[in-house]
Amino acid sequence: MNHSIFSRLALGASLGLVLLGAACGDKDEDDTGTGGDGGADGGGDGGTGDGGTTGEVECEDGVCIVSGTITEDQVWSADYAWLLRGGVFIGDDENQTVLTIEPGTTVYGESATDGMLVIRRGSKLMAEGTAEAPIVFTSSKSPGSRARGDWGGLIINGRAPINACSDPEAVDCEAYGEGGTGWYGGSDPEDSSGALQYVRVEFAGTLISPDNELNGIAFQGVGRGTTIEHIQVHMNSDDGVEFFGGTAQARYLLTTGIGDDNLDWTDGWQGKVQFMVAQQYDDNGDNGIEADNNAEDNAAEPASNPTISHVTLIGSPDSADSDVGMLLREGTRASISNAIVVGWNDACIDIDNDQTWLNADAGDLALDHSLVSCATNFTADDDPGSVQDWFEGGTGNSAADPKLGDAFNQAAPDFVPGSGSPALSGGSAPTDSFFQAATFIGGVDPADDWTAGWTTAAAN
Repeated sequence: MNHSIFSRLALGASLGLVLLGAACGDKDEDDTGTGGDGGADGGGDGGTGDGGTTGEVECEDGVCIVSGTITEDQVWSADYAWLLRGGVFIGDDENQTVLTIEPGTTVYGESATDGMLVIRRGSKLMAEGTAEAPIVFTSSKSPGSRARGDWGGLIINGRAPINACSDPEAVDCEAYGEGGTGWYGGSDPEDSSGALQYVRVEFAGTLISPDNELNGIAFQGVGRGTTIEHIQVHMNSDDGVEFFGGTAQARYLLTTGIGDDNLDWTDGWQGKVQFMVAQQYDDNGDNGIEADNNAEDNAAEPASNPTISHVTLIGSPDSADSDVGMLLREGTRASISNAIVVGWNDACIDIDNDQTWLNADAGDLALDHSLVSCATNFTADDDPGSVQDWFEGGTGNSAADPKLGDAFNQAAPDFVPGSGSPALSGGSAPTDSFFQAATFIGGVDPADDWTAGWTTAAAN
């Protein structure tokens, strides 16, 4: 993409718009008028999530500008640069719409309008890139001037179960997404929102209001019928990947330079992840994993209870922002195995809240075949249990240096365990059919670095 493309993107406001879809009618379930802060009624303080206008697309001189609600199936070609102007919503209550993005396509979130892409419940995103031609979502600013929070991010809403209901009396629990991103949740754990493969999301996470930022990719009530493989979120202002309930399953996740938490889950997520690497940068960040069940009711059902295997969580030892590698709290359950946690300043592992400890004591929160190596490995606080005792009670756990190649290098990282590393063996994958057999520990196979070739490193 040459520099003239960015000049044309900056001048995009002068282009006329071609109308797609039917004329505006009554509000659908996601149409909030002015967006909002995620209130149960879809109202709020006017975030970026409008979605109340009929979809418009204009393609001129190699650039297509997209805005509003798109209710007809689309194919976004790699022959064009695609600009998201404000909140772009795919589908509505009456139109289950499929957006297909071709391999090698670049989609730009317009910084001036907090561009973002939202897939509504029942609609699908088919973004199937390849290692040679990944699909990239990035800032509309020129390379070299991009930064965290330049644009909104990617939000996918599904109909899988959650436990944070806007109406506690509703038959199907549902909630309204942060930043006016629409309704999600339901009763179909097999629900499909499409496919994401070889997708990179960069410089997203715009601030909607204080304490209300968008994630790089938000999976909101997304079902296990969705394919999620080979995903990188780079330099996001808020969380990298967050699961709000649902049953979504993912393989090969890479998060780099995230401004908050790398992997976050809450509200009853019961999915699976295998092969993940999180690398914090020196200038910003928070936790590697931040795991919650429900902040208002730590015992809410269905409880967050993912199965996660083969994860490398890399802190930044020289950064005051490098907090906890694995923060397990607010009643989460989980089965985590084959994890490397290294370089976090507050602690490698922290467990908070009484309900979380009840789960740990009952065997519903478990960590096995894992390595920790931080200045402080375990928190020592007033919670009702000892994190160190819990860790040492797991099978195959050890406090030992994993001897990663060059894990703290931001420009040219090497996440592969080196010679003599205890991570080269001793792992044990879950027997569930989703998981691939692997006997190493950590997110990267020593014989096959899946992060190489299609991902990016360093700030810009």
